[in-house]
Amino acid sequence: MVSNADLASLPSADRTDVAARLRDALLGASFTADGLLELLGAPAYAALARSETVPALRATRGDTPLEVLVRLFLLQQPVPHARVAGVLPVDACLESGWLVRVGGPSGDEVAASVDVRPYGGPDGEDWFIVSDLGCAVGGAGGIGSRAEGVVLGVGGASTTLAGITVRTPVSAALDLGTGSGIQALHAARHATRVTATDLNPRALHITALTLALSGTPAAELREGSLFEPVKDGETYDLIVSNPPFVISPGARLTYRDGGMGGDDLCRSIVQQAGERLNEGGFAQFLANWQHVEGEDWQDRLRSWVPRGCDAWIVQREVQDVTQYAELWLRDAGDHRGDPAGYQALYDAWLDEFEARKVRSVGFGWITLRRTGVAVPSVVAEEWPHPVEQPLGDTVRAHFERLDYLREHDDAALLEGHFRLAPEIVQEQVGLPGAEDPEHVVLRQNRGMRRATKVDTVGAGFAGVCDGSLSAGRILDAIAQLVGEDPVLLRDRTPAQIRLLVEQGFLEPA
Repeated sequence: MVSNADLASLPSADRTDVAARLRDALLGASFTADGLLELLGAPAYAALARSETVPALRATRGDTPLEVLVRLFLLQQPVPHARVAGVLPVDACLESGWLVRVGGPSGDEVAASVDVRPYGGPDGEDWFIVSDLGCAVGGAGGIGSRAEGVVLGVGGASTTLAGITVRTPVSAALDLGTGSGIQALHAARHATRVTATDLNPRALHITALTLALSGTPAAELREGSLFEPVKDGETYDLIVSNPPFVISPGARLTYRDGGMGGDDLCRSIVQQAGERLNEGGFAQFLANWQHVEGEDWQDRLRSWVPRGCDAWIVQREVQDVTQYAELWLRDAGDHRGDPAGYQALYDAWLDEFEARKVRSVGFGWITLRRTGVAVPSVVAEEWPHPVEQPLGDTVRAHFERLDYLREHDDAALLEGHFRLAPEIVQEQVGLPGAEDPEHVVLRQNRGMRRATKVDTVGAGFAGVCDGSLSAGRILDAIAQLVGEDPVLLRDRTPAQIRLLVEQGFLEPA
């Protein structure tokens, strides 16, 4: 798939000394996420994330070191050798392949061989993501190359997965289908050992460059499809993957097309992850799944969950098959080609969906946690509403609450003490002037930003939960206030308390 010549066109992954010198020079010129925002301004900076370069070109018509670097690495403009020499270790960069001469060995201009984009880490780290030229992001504008083994940089999917990943310290982490190495870069902050795999050797090479230029420890890089590079008996505390999940009639682009029929690739990854996890370990994926005529999508996803694993599946978006086909045809830039060719490709996608009785495609997150319980919990839900990233702590807390609920029957629940989670607000919905509201809504302002309807007992219960009284004593007091039988109230309320705990409105004190 990728020849030695293809890899030779990339910077050397062995010259970590040059990568370190280049990193120092980039940081010295404020070639960072914050530096770019200050130089370009918010509109031009945001346009770069959409692969639109005209605003940035207009903002970098000067000759400061930062403007030179933006033109060189982000805008892929040739720059005079003498000007670059004042900013970078230019000869070392030419020798190791980060830069190339324009117009042959005697040319007086240099150009970048790869895209280098500043990327701010979660704790203020200054990282750099390396990708193929013109491929820092994809999206509606189309990628910069149609080569099968092209390697993209940071996109919305990459940052979404990084944001939902649980970030507790672990011994071993696996980045399955690493691409340009974004997930491996994040994992290196909290994992003693990071393994990154990819079917595409060009992606592994670029991952090594990303890690070296970002100043983080090298990962163990292994070539192969899915879990093939993982050794027998080898297990991990964390597995993450932004796989080639696109459901397409073929495998033209390695970064997005898995080459299996329908959603089989995502199903295979999820099903095989369980046996690769240590007890208590997490596996977190982005995925697409088919909505098939006559089948509940939640049942389909539940059937993927491996034995011995709790699961939390969140469907974030659903597109009908025409929207889905158009999205990925534009991603590959097919809309810019021959109209007849575009129509033929569009037809092929719709033929594939029709043959499989697929009406729409879902996108979302799948999190597994290895657990030894006899009856694992599998939650599959739809939540298309805005959330607050990062969500790693929210995901971890979700599974901790499941453990609590599993360990407490209704009697133990009523003996428990609870607190209202931070930043919960109560809304009363009803007609103006009415004596009582039609219903009460509890709303989170953090994390998943859920909203749930509760009755007056649920609202009163949540409102006084401060950890001082047991749930049973609170219900007894409410029963006295509203004139209900306290025994009956104790019998019917635990289900509502469980739901409020499961969804994060209440926390065990």
